[in-house]
Amino acid sequence: MITWLAGTGAWAPWGFLLLFLGASLLMVWRLEAMSAGGLEGTVMGTLVMPYCSGIGNLAFVFIIGMRQGPGAEVITNSLVNNVTNLTLLIALPTVIWGMNVLPQGGKAKKGAKARQHEVNRLSLLLTLAAVFFFTGMTWALGGDGRFDFRDGLVLVGAFLFWQCFHVFDVLKSNARQNKKLGWRLPINLALLAIGAWGVYVSIDWLVAWLATISSGFISAKNMGWLSGWLMVLPNALLAFYYSWRGNPEVVYTSQVGDGHICIPLCIGISALYQTSVAPSFFANGMLILIGAAAFHFLMIAVFGRLPRLMGWILIGAYVVFVWQGLPG
Repeated sequence: MITWLAGTGAWAPWGFLLLFLGASLLMVWRLEAMSAGGLEGTVMGTLVMPYCSGIGNLAFVFIIGMRQGPGAEVITNSLVNNVTNLTLLIALPTVIWGMNVLPQGGKAKKGAKARQHEVNRLSLLLTLAAVFFFTGMTWALGGDGRFDFRDGLVLVGAFLFWQCFHVFDVLKSNARQNKKLGWRLPINLALLAIGAWGVYVSIDWLVAWLATISSGFISAKNMGWLSGWLMVLPNALLAFYYSWRGNPEVVYTSQVGDGHICIPLCIGISALYQTSVAPSFFANGMLILIGAAAFHFLMIAVFGRLPRLMGWILIGAYVVFVWQGLPG
């Protein structure tokens, strides 16, 4: 199939783009099945979805590393991904459907359902707090304008500790509820692996194709930006789907959790391959990320929701980010 797609001439980029989207849809489909098997709500959004929606970013890191490409493209890809997640992809569903983690602006009724909403809110606040630590750590390590091997070890180690925390959280939760992950889990994981393979193959071809184009907007000089936008498409699908379904906590944690895949994991892995030089808009991107995380934390902690008006403000912040960072 890969050989056939590569031989379709001018249609090949569109074919591999469809392969990327199809593989991403396969992963989202099986995620939905897994949500009823012991991985629910904020836990699924924090632990499982980020790997599936962020698999493209991880594939991009390994492809750039193996091709000995510039590490700055990985940092650009990660910044574009994270800023898009925390601004545009949360803001648009908010403007359309609203984003109430606590129903009716926090006036939830008593009972088990109200307690579940409160647990979701606290889990979301913890995930947002992690953004401060990860982004601040990355900003501090990149203060000299570069990320070397030791910086990479610190960033990857911090991410692995965070994931261990959530793995044990899932196990404790399932033990309390006497719930098992179910016999379908290996099947779902196998299908997720097939989807991940499709994502990797499609990105590998698209990166090689883009590297051959030297001029124009769609060219090698904008690889970080173009790959970042491509890889937020699965995140956009998750955001709109779960907003439409009425699961704002999954929308939030999937976007924020996917950001953890990029910062610190992707930047850390890239630094393990080679010393990476930070792009010129690195500091501004970090400021926007920290500001967006603080903004979301305040809205959820005080109001239990993100008002529609605030969604428009986030869209404006994203426009500023693109205007300042995109090469002319």
